[in-house]
Amino acid sequence: MADFNEIYDAGDVDGGIINVVNEIGLGSKLKIEWDRKKKTFILDRVEPGIFAKPCNYGFIPQTLDDDGDELDVLCICDEAIPTGIVFEARIIGIMNFEDDGEMDHKVVVVPADDRHTGDAIKTMEDIPQQWFKQVEHHFNHYKDLKKPGSTKVLGWGNIEEATATIKECQTRWSEQ
Repeated sequence: MADFNEIYDAGDVDGGIINVVNEIGLGSKLKIEWDRKKKTFILDRVEPGIFAKPCNYGFIPQTLDDDGDELDVLCICDEAIPTGIVFEARIIGIMNFEDDGEMDHKVVVVPADDRHTGDAIKTMEDIPQQWFKQVEHHFNHYKDLKKPGSTKVLGWGNIEEATATIKECQTRWSEQ
């Protein structure tokens, strides 16, 4: 398996287009994670159906968030993107999230070339409120059966906040 962190960088962060490696497709109950040491995807667990992913979920190569993992991405797209697919995405904003007391940010993106729905979404204001409700509910409760109250959505930020977080995570990656 290729090492995504050796092949890809974060992309053109200042230009608003980043590289994303998808881990979990929209609607999946499989919690799949990239294992940087083994250079492969690992099935971490199978979630109950009520906790299927409300959007595609991946990471930005050559970044490191406060939790010690690559910086996560929530990708808005009508189609499930398969595990391991790499694509360019346009930065829309960020979800500030706490997991077991650690910040675990989620950058919100759309595929850079999504002529179906992505071109209509330029900022967080373009996203339907129902999407925010579903995503907040998912992330506030997806660990409730295992460890209730261990996760909390702290709010949302704009493109500038997302870009600043990506740059912080790039710096953390380069300093490891």
